[in-house]
Amino acid sequence: MPAFASLLVAWQRRHGRKGLPWQDTRDPYRIWLSEVMLQQTQVAAAIPYYRRFVSRFPDVQALAAADEDEVLRLWSGLGYYARARNLHRAARKLVSEHGGRFPDSVDEIEQVPGIGRSSAAAIAAFAFGRRAAILDGNVKRVLARCYGVEGWPGEREVEAKLWRLAERLLPKDDVGVYTQALMDLGATVCTRQPRCDLCPVRRRCVARRESRVHELPAPRPRRTVPLRDATWLLLLHNQQVLLERRPGAGLWGGLWTFPAASNAGYAAQARELGCEISSTRELEPLEHGFTHFRLRIRPVLCGVARTLPGVAAPGRLWIDLEDAAQAAAPAPVKKLIARLGASNASW
Repeated sequence: MPAFASLLVAWQRRHGRKGLPWQDTRDPYRIWLSEVMLQQTQVAAAIPYYRRFVSRFPDVQALAAADEDEVLRLWSGLGYYARARNLHRAARKLVSEHGGRFPDSVDEIEQVPGIGRSSAAAIAAFAFGRRAAILDGNVKRVLARCYGVEGWPGEREVEAKLWRLAERLLPKDDVGVYTQALMDLGATVCTRQPRCDLCPVRRRCVARRESRVHELPAPRPRRTVPLRDATWLLLLHNQQVLLERRPGAGLWGGLWTFPAASNAGYAAQARELGCEISSTRELEPLEHGFTHFRLRIRPVLCGVARTLPGVAAPGRLWIDLEDAAQAAAPAPVKKLIARLGASNASW
């Protein structure tokens, strides 16, 4: 039987994905950008962000020279914002310490902020032809099914076993094609609801042979996701809203959000923010999911009668609703802004 890698390379050349905007390039900057965007994000969702990003920042020098707020604004809606901050910080480091040259070895690439072992290998393979194994979520699923690897891939021992397998299967030639084949096979054929009849390695697949396709890889052990509560003040004055910039580190770092309510009472806190409010109205709550918890947000619409001296403090911004929709803000903020701006909003 042909080797696993040769079957994938042949399949890729006939059936693999074509025409993705980051394919057919050896530019490490663009490959790096695509790898970062595709962490925790589906291809279809990443494509428009990728195109806007490379249009505005065509190379690492342009990204390094940008203001972080603009980087976050272009990333807004894609989620996992630490990726954008790491990307920006890494671009500046590459320019200041390496003259804008991207490192060409896996070990060096892995030192770039925000790049892990698998992404470093992918960049090295696609941009520089290096022989290096990848192991993203899709590849874990392909290997676990084909070779009958038991256990949840997030467990250290299981992941280590998959890494050893990934390295052993690497071909000597056509590493870039093989790497793309693994990605494409996991994304389009060996999915959670697989299409085994289209798989080039179905005859050697342990999971298919043992009728365990839906058992492998083992799912993440179930755990209770905590629910946290937050109350946001939507201070509205002459079709403008007040936003606050979050600290650079932590949740939504560097993004613009609504002020969070404290225990001081809405009117008292509004005065601390430089606003005298005439009315308050609690709006329909919304929830937003993170990796480790869910956030339940209780928005309170506050009509501002007038602003007080000192309202324009550092880290605060009065912004038109129309402009706020384009600001560097997380998804829940944009949802609330859209509701505020909609003429038929059903508050």
